[in-house]
Amino acid sequence: MLGASRGSLTHQGTALEARRASAGFESLAAELFSVADLLGREKQLRNALADSGQSVQARDALAREVFGSRVSALATDVVADVVADRWSTDQDLVLALEELGCQAAFAVADANGQLDATEEEIFLFGRAIDESSDLQMALTNPATTAASKAAIVRDLLAGRGTAATESVLAFIVGNLHGRRLDSVIEHLCDLAARQRERVVAEVRVARPLDADQSRRLADVLSRLKGTTVRLNVAVDESVLGGVYVKVGDEVIDGTVAAKLEQARRVVLG
Repeated sequence: MLGASRGSLTHQGTALEARRASAGFESLAAELFSVADLLGREKQLRNALADSGQSVQARDALAREVFGSRVSALATDVVADVVADRWSTDQDLVLALEELGCQAAFAVADANGQLDATEEEIFLFGRAIDESSDLQMALTNPATTAASKAAIVRDLLAGRGTAATESVLAFIVGNLHGRRLDSVIEHLCDLAARQRERVVAEVRVARPLDADQSRRLADVLSRLKGTTVRLNVAVDESVLGGVYVKVGDEVIDGTVAAKLEQARRVVLG
């Protein structure tokens, strides 16, 4: 998101956080996903709710008229607040509702002591997709319906994931809106980490790190970033040795594979 949409999303995220103690918050994620799903299919309604040329009062009234009988009072208030904000495109409105749904799901997982498990499950799901071209094709094929993609996600999790993991992945994977699946999974991990104001580092190594190595690496990265950094470690034999670390847009590639590639370029250069 760019421009007005980015600022609006930040504002709405803060407002949602303030509602965590509200009655019915536990079901808010599912309700926001249902609203986003409807708006994703109904372009005329989506355009009307995102039209900044209409007054805030008019958009608020329309949102309450359409959704007041479909979702809870809490969800209706959240949707009304969202449509009252400014969005650069009508699609940004849908994406904002989806992201707020994810934020609500992660907040509930946090309250239930399941946030760490949820974050790790989403990360491991992403790794499983990376390693299976068949799954990638099935989950990114435009001809596959959202319901079919959600069913694939649930079959993969087989009841082993937290409620937040299942609800978020089942909905988001079925509603990529042209986004790359790996980028979406990475963004979900960042959202989960942000719930506790932590930073996630994606780490790739040829062999598993032991507890002391993981602790020391996390300590070094935490000092560099000025905040707690959590490691998502994946074993990738192709790195040969050393360690690859990605924190947000920053990459530290100290792998043997990278050094060999650099040497090859020097020789050929």
